[in-house]
Amino acid sequence: MFGIQHTDPKSSARAGILVTGHGEVPTPAFMPVGTAGTVKGVHQRELLHDVKARIILSNTYHLYLRPGLEVLAKAGGLHRFMNWQGPILTDSGGYQVFSLAEIRKIREEGAMFKSHIDGSEHLFTPENVVDIQRTIGSDIMMVLDECTPYPCDYEYARLSMELTHRWLDRGLQRFRETSPAYGHSQMLFPIVQGSVYADLRKASAEFVASRNADGNAIGGLSVGEPAEIMYEMIAHVTAILPAEKPRYLMGVGTPANLLEAIALGIDMFDCVIPTRNGRNGMLFTTEGIINIRNIKWKDDFSPLDPAGIIFVDETYSKAYLRHLMISKEMLGAQIASLHNLAFFQWLMREARRHIVEGDYALWKDRMIPKLMQRL
Repeated sequence: MFGIQHTDPKSSARAGILVTGHGEVPTPAFMPVGTAGTVKGVHQRELLHDVKARIILSNTYHLYLRPGLEVLAKAGGLHRFMNWQGPILTDSGGYQVFSLAEIRKIREEGAMFKSHIDGSEHLFTPENVVDIQRTIGSDIMMVLDECTPYPCDYEYARLSMELTHRWLDRGLQRFRETSPAYGHSQMLFPIVQGSVYADLRKASAEFVASRNADGNAIGGLSVGEPAEIMYEMIAHVTAILPAEKPRYLMGVGTPANLLEAIALGIDMFDCVIPTRNGRNGMLFTTEGIINIRNIKWKDDFSPLDPAGIIFVDETYSKAYLRHLMISKEMLGAQIASLHNLAFFQWLMREARRHIVEGDYALWKDRMIPKLMQRL
């Protein structure tokens, strides 16, 4: 269930509440990526109490291969297995099949692939991907889709989109024929595809909207296309998707991407940027972007972020974090990940506050240059 509480007068930004089987999620919302049932280097209690994440993302492909469905079923689902009591969204595994699996064959039935772990062969179908996510027990499940690469030609994008639509109908049918395994409710989101072709994106959005699902996702963006094209595609799609349903932009993005997409009517995001970039020494702060490995921070004993969003910001200096990173100490990656994750949550709270106050568009235009400047 989803309810919109406020809209911004000068953009399409909305503030809402998404109700799941494991609690409420205020939107706009950013989901830390916990691919294999863990947000890398971060304890669940830190995610909840320090980062203040309200929902996390995990991945069907990885969990299916390891630890496997038998273990997850015995544990009573992923929530109990990893001891996370908040909502979880699972990606269908489609993107991973297309990017990680060593060999894959796409056909009408589904996607045949070889595991990147041991080379064993597996088949993902729209039906068994729903079944797998029933066993995982995620609050929000995604349908199996084919992810087109960028660039790809028009005909490939069209055929891929049409296959994704047929898979959607099969997945929805299986969803309606089955029940949750652990007593809490589950939702299923379809995915709009169509690459960077406006007419395909519009056609896919029309098709997805007609299926009246609990929420809708936009996939296949932020895969290498220019940001302006991504925003253009988002605008085409959000103009068509029903306003009363949550809209989830998959795999995006930088602080600027998030703020621009919120202005276009997006409610939910996920991305590995806070943790992956953090592990490599990139900090997103309220003042701008820091490469903590840079020599200029060698003897800078000031806090990581003067805003003090999370305890690490005031506990550790830039010089100390740089020392940890240069020394390849594990704690460095943990501190950077915690800071970035907390920053992204802070950004969503601030965005929501300004939507409620009615000045989101003005605030966004002021914030983006500041947040994206290199310090």
